[in-house]
Amino acid sequence: MDTELLGYAAGILTTFAFFPQALRMIRTRQARDVSMTWAITMTAGVFLWLCYGIMMHSLPMILANCVTLVLLFIILFFKIRDQGNSES
Repeated sequence: MDTELLGYAAGILTTFAFFPQALRMIRTRQARDVSMTWAITMTAGVFLWLCYGIMMHSLPMILANCVTLVLLFIILFFKIRDQGNSES
């Protein structure tokens, strides 16, 4: 199997895993069940994978991590907003 195809397959599957959670948060407009530690750690980790993909010139890593990072920013946005609302 071509390593690029393997990279695209892995990227599609791992990125797709974030869509249902992000869509649910957009629909419900809440993120109270999401761990802030998880959201921050995952966002930082995906950012580092993106940097690694850029340094390695790996298009599958770059594309997958760009999309995943956007989804994680959506999740993180709702989580931060929810925490601000619960303290009021």
